[in-house]
Amino acid sequence: MGEFKNRINVTINDQHYTIVGEDNPEHIRYVAHLVDEKMKELGSKNAGLDTTRKAILTAVNVMHEKVQLEEQLKDLQQGSRSEE
Repeated sequence: MGEFKNRINVTINDQHYTIVGEDNPEHIRYVAHLVDEKMKELGSKNAGLDTTRKAILTAVNVMHEKVQLEEQLKDLQQGSRSEE
């Protein structure tokens, strides 16, 4: 039996995409919205950026935030272990 996959239509940077995934459709829409907002934010600060450059800078920004959160989580986990 095949796994159920949602097909969700979203708009990012004025382009339409169909995202296929197993996650809740509202979650997929929310994530797409966050990507769209980040790309718009970068575009408003750097009007000359083409779509590819905005996408790359968005990916770099998101990964930077992810790494920071992972480091914070690691610090918190180490802090709770030292209290034991």
